[in-house]
Amino acid sequence: MRKCKVFVGNSHPELGKLVCERLGIEEAPCTLKKFANGETSVQIGVSVRDEDVYVIQSGSPTINDHIMELLILVSACRGGSARKITAVIPQFPYSKQCKMKKHRGAITARMLANLLVMAGADHVVSMDLHASQMQGFFTKPVDNLYGGPSLAKWIRENVEDYEDAVVVSKNPGGTKRVTALADSLKINFAMIHTDRRRAKDLYSQNRDLKQLRLRKQSMLRKNKPIVRQGDDPDEEENIILTNGIQTARIRNGHVIGDDEEDEEARDESALESDNDDAPSVSASDSYALGGTYDAIDSEDEEEVEELQKEQLITLVGNVRDRSAIILDDMIDRPGSFISAAEHLVQNCGAKKVYVVATHGIFTGDCFEELEKCQYIDKIVVTNTYPITQEHLASPKLVVIDVSPIFAECIRRDHYGESISVLFDSLASL
Repeated sequence: MRKCKVFVGNSHPELGKLVCERLGIEEAPCTLKKFANGETSVQIGVSVRDEDVYVIQSGSPTINDHIMELLILVSACRGGSARKITAVIPQFPYSKQCKMKKHRGAITARMLANLLVMAGADHVVSMDLHASQMQGFFTKPVDNLYGGPSLAKWIRENVEDYEDAVVVSKNPGGTKRVTALADSLKINFAMIHTDRRRAKDLYSQNRDLKQLRLRKQSMLRKNKPIVRQGDDPDEEENIILTNGIQTARIRNGHVIGDDEEDEEARDESALESDNDDAPSVSASDSYALGGTYDAIDSEDEEEVEELQKEQLITLVGNVRDRSAIILDDMIDRPGSFISAAEHLVQNCGAKKVYVVATHGIFTGDCFEELEKCQYIDKIVVTNTYPITQEHLASPKLVVIDVSPIFAECIRRDHYGESISVLFDSLASL
């Protein structure tokens, strides 16, 4: 590739090396170091005048330093009279802060987009943005590549009886992502909803445990699917597979049984008896009266302190005697994945549980908690985010290489070819 330079930052050198090997070129030389006072220094070691420059820098545990490194590197290439500068950011940092979740919050992802454009980036390439609307933060072209085809390929080749598997969204916000993968695999999907405010709806109104079990059994009854003729004479289409709704309780991040006493409800009933005359507004009423439901209870995981409170977890769909594939764009914290896996196996009869995501961030002891969970059989991620050698040694972890997708995107962009094929399939790789 003539008139093209690829610079690799310090955040994920392994991915940058794989991309360059796939392109058949060498990494462009540059010196990235820090001064004694912590300032970042960048020195370009080759001429970039009138050339296409691609800077590969992903998210990392030391994200703020590497963001600054990316901005300085882009600015240095702009100062070197590069013709076009493309920032290749496989895992876009601060992507969870793409909306104002609470009053007086900051939309940090938009601020980072402005910084990239001001530094001199002409084009941005990323993969599976947390919200596709983030492309609107930029005033320059953005290509949001998809990791779904790579994940779907792994599922077809490694999940036993994948035709009967079910793709599960662990929250309502990820439903669109789940349905896209389910459609490409031509399999069914389900959704899990976790809500603390409704924790008393099913349980506190049914103090009799026998009556509660009978009610749950009635909710677990499955209907026969409605079958109609498909487009082809020999094809049949299942319209409705089930309307079953399986519900359980979560306490401290784990599913608990029906026999365990509801301590929170007991405490609240004692408080209510002491304050019968005092006017009060419940949490659900406050939302109905115009509270900030959308701002606080987003599709992201709850804060750590929320895990101490009892929640209600509900599965809409049928996974009995099937493999369940929990899909999300990133694995950041373990709580919702573990509670979803426990609910799928213990209460819903799932045969196996696979946790699948594009970005394996594994904050803190996240990976250790997921690996320790006996209900999770495999953890599948791509290599958009750096993963430690200790985690790679785990037999439960599978890492899919997506460097061919970025290499093909860079090649097609350099030669002015269409990259729309990368959004749909792996046929060009």
